[in-house]
Amino acid sequence: MAKRNGMRENGFQLPFEVPILRLEKQIEQLEGAADDTNRDYASEIRELRTQYISLLRKTYSSLSAWEIVQVARHPNRPLALDYIERIVPSFAELHGDRRSSDDRAIRCGIGRIGSERVVLIAQQKGRGTKEKITCNFGYAHPEGYRKALRVMKLGEKFKLPVVCLIDTPAAFPGVDAEEHGIAEAIARNLLEMSRLRTSVIVVVIGEGGSGGALGIAIGDRIAMMEHSFYSVIPPEGCAAILWRDGEKAPEAAHALKPTSREMKKLDLIDDIIPEPLGGAHRNWSEAATNLERYIVRTLRSLKPVPIDKLLRHRYERWRRMGKVIHLELQPDQTQK
Repeated sequence: MAKRNGMRENGFQLPFEVPILRLEKQIEQLEGAADDTNRDYASEIRELRTQYISLLRKTYSSLSAWEIVQVARHPNRPLALDYIERIVPSFAELHGDRRSSDDRAIRCGIGRIGSERVVLIAQQKGRGTKEKITCNFGYAHPEGYRKALRVMKLGEKFKLPVVCLIDTPAAFPGVDAEEHGIAEAIARNLLEMSRLRTSVIVVVIGEGGSGGALGIAIGDRIAMMEHSFYSVIPPEGCAAILWRDGEKAPEAAHALKPTSREMKKLDLIDDIIPEPLGGAHRNWSEAATNLERYIVRTLRSLKPVPIDKLLRHRYERWRRMGKVIHLELQPDQTQK
């Protein structure tokens, strides 16, 4: 329960975690009392820790879709640069789209993950007010997608696999983004990534929001961190459209089925990367280790595949994306 990664570092707590935090506080108080008084509270602390782990496991094994959305947005959850700091120590960032500017909501560069050299594309929301403003809260402009494509093409040229880390509410919906061609930039990325002649791995690490995510999400393997979500629209936006009431976001989340388990069940992703007990915000190092192991293992499995075969499989994967439910109406129903 290190405070560095704990939820109370900035005073934030999720509503469904109040009992968990209460136990955390009791354990910390006993540990402090043991240090101050030199009394032995080992058995009491051990019992509380057992209750804590049991409650944590029970809570996180039965989260609703809306609760998972809340976990994915947790302010202490590791962001893309937090993962990069831990798994890509040699990361060399590349800047600019060579046309207009450098969008800080999308970070691109070259480095090693394990022993594998990669090109990395990552969406960064920012931590703290100043960085969030710099990163536009993770809402990328068209310049960001053009920068991403430029760096992907660099990976293709030097036969380096591409790894994309997705964490964005959506693409930026402002007037200037429309004027600069946000729709064209995302569409261009969809086209070029579908035929990029190098392997591509995509991982949703937090929020996977609509076209903002899809603009860097066409890959050979698509994975999600266990408590992330991937959706065509945020639950609040869906609730505002369907019910004209943002308070119905929990119902919208249930209907959207944006969680990793639902995405896997619907054949929209290939893999789920497990998170530490209680979510990635509780243990950044363990979450980063799990992510690194998945990426390295997947890169090695794709490396021997001939590029033409890889492209064919990529095309076939996206052609069969998702599951379709066919309903047969009875004769009397067709007349209604």
